Amino acid sequence: MKGNRGRPGRGVGRRGAVRVAAALAAILVGGAPGPAPALVGDLTPDGIRDAIDAGIAAVTQDDFAEEWQLQLPGGEDVVVSTPFSRLALAARQVAMKGEVLTDKQQKDQIDRGKGRIQFLITMHGGPSRTFARFYTPVLQVDGKEIKATFVQNERTPIAEEDGRLAARNVYVFALEGLPNDGIVTLVVRDAPPEQKEVLRAKIDLGKFR
Repeated sequence: MKGNRGRPGRGVGRRGAVRVAAALAAILVGGAPGPAPALVGDLTPDGIRDAIDAGIAAVTQDDFAEEWQLQLPGGEDVVVSTPFSRLALAARQVAMKGEVLTDKQQKDQIDRGKGRIQFLITMHGGPSRTFARFYTPVLQVDGKEIKATFVQNERTPIAEEDGRLAARNVYVFALEGLPNDGIVTLVVRDAPPEQKEVLRAKIDLGKFR
């Protein structure tokens, strides 16, 4: 299990931390159809204990979820879900209720989405509320493009204070062919035939637990 090598998005503040925590919590409780993702293989017994301990210790830490967030220069947010983050956040949610994560709850979080990685991306656009509906994501790795196994584009964007619309999109990819500890590039394009590139983000998988 890797240690924490940095926390992307540290400057987003309390409001941003709460938003990211809510986004990750939505993933945990099934905010998107199908299983949740896994960044690497199964957690080791030590990794399971570390994740649960981290989640319990984070009950009073508002910035805990920021470790799995990447904030891009254009204001977009990328939230990565990993086996560690899933289990830690589940333990945190249960601990906030004064309860303890059961063996079944542990197993559910560990088993869900083996062999997959999931990104929750907040993107901005408008004025049309359908601006993100037909976005197509790929991961670029070693000159190759890997298509998503699941795409859920926002159909009801939220109006923000600055007048822009915010769409939260969920993209799931198979882990096969991805480096466990390397950089991949997430590219999102608009609908054919133009397929204009609307987002490009380099994601260092080695920075996430």
